[in-house]
Amino acid sequence: MPKKVFVSGCYDLLHNGHVEFFRQAAEFGDLYVGIGSDATVLHYKNHKTLYPEQERLFMVKSIKYVKDAFINQGDGVMDFIPTVEAVKPDIFVVNADGSTPEKERFCRERGIEYVVLQRTPAEGLKARSSTDIKAATCEIPTRLDLAGTWIDQPYVSCFAPGWAITISLEPTFEVRDRCGLSTSTRNMIKKIWPVKLPDMDPEMLAKLVFCFENDPERSDGIISGAQDSIGICIPGLCRHYYDNHFWPDKIETCYDEAVLNWLEQHLVMIPMEPRQPGCSVVEGKDITMPKVKALAKAAEDCWAAILARDLPAFAAAYKASFDAQVAMFPAMIQGCVQGFIDKYSALPDVLAWKMPGAGGGGYLACVVSDASSFSQTHAEAIRITIRKPAKQ
Repeated sequence: MPKKVFVSGCYDLLHNGHVEFFRQAAEFGDLYVGIGSDATVLHYKNHKTLYPEQERLFMVKSIKYVKDAFINQGDGVMDFIPTVEAVKPDIFVVNADGSTPEKERFCRERGIEYVVLQRTPAEGLKARSSTDIKAATCEIPTRLDLAGTWIDQPYVSCFAPGWAITISLEPTFEVRDRCGLSTSTRNMIKKIWPVKLPDMDPEMLAKLVFCFENDPERSDGIISGAQDSIGICIPGLCRHYYDNHFWPDKIETCYDEAVLNWLEQHLVMIPMEPRQPGCSVVEGKDITMPKVKALAKAAEDCWAAILARDLPAFAAAYKASFDAQVAMFPAMIQGCVQGFIDKYSALPDVLAWKMPGAGGGGYLACVVSDASSFSQTHAEAIRITIRKPAKQ
């Protein structure tokens, strides 16, 4: 009797990569598919599905490799639990970029074999992913903060002034919501310019975005930090100096291709679970002058190390900045975060690590010895492409 094999996903932008994944998974036995509900996708990814759940169910069921398919009745990243309990599979198959310690632990506790597949296209076809499809229609960049996060809030810089350091990233990967890559700011930009940023002075554009996002009628009373709009709108490597104001006193940039290429060779991002709704990273905060000064010094050291392309110094300053952030905001590492830190910090090629943005989930942004070789041995790692200024 064939073994029961289970996979789970949203399958909203169904493409040949999904079909090939189903084909490979079906080689282990009869394939059963759990599909994320419309409510789960809206809650988890903060956007509506392109195709409603019954249409996605019809399409997945029509694929010849699929024995049967169901709409998952759970929620969040583990929405498949009720489906697994009903199907009782022998094997649970995931793609490398969808593998998490939580899923692996779930299977181990239930005696289910856990299989991780690498993404490979069907013979003769171009590799395809939902990320590729989305990236082809939206060119709005995102940002990765390297050091000094939180200094852009006056309630932090009032203790000591300092720099925040950001890089603007091309959207060559799926920019997931609630993952520390300033997606709230990016989504605000898409309301005005859905496809690409306008061709205008980057600093003026950043200020326009900051003012648009921080509408005085905003009901939640939260003022988004300027590092988000600056990090998205100003290309290359950028640092901005805050001294008890929402907008920085000065902004400096580096467009040196040797420096930007060097950063691309030593940074990767590891997907984690998104920051969960209701998660408060400011709860339990402990902001003091010594801690803010440590954050500011780490950012200064980080900038100097990057310009010098000094990898050990960069890793040390990068880690020091993250340590200073966590000292002030210990809730940054709640949820799944510590498990990912424990796993990847133990790898010899990982020299330093931090979370983009406010933390609580999202990505683990790691400094590595060599991004190319690391991504070859860790399929889940995302390599970055820094957005360069347009050549005149």
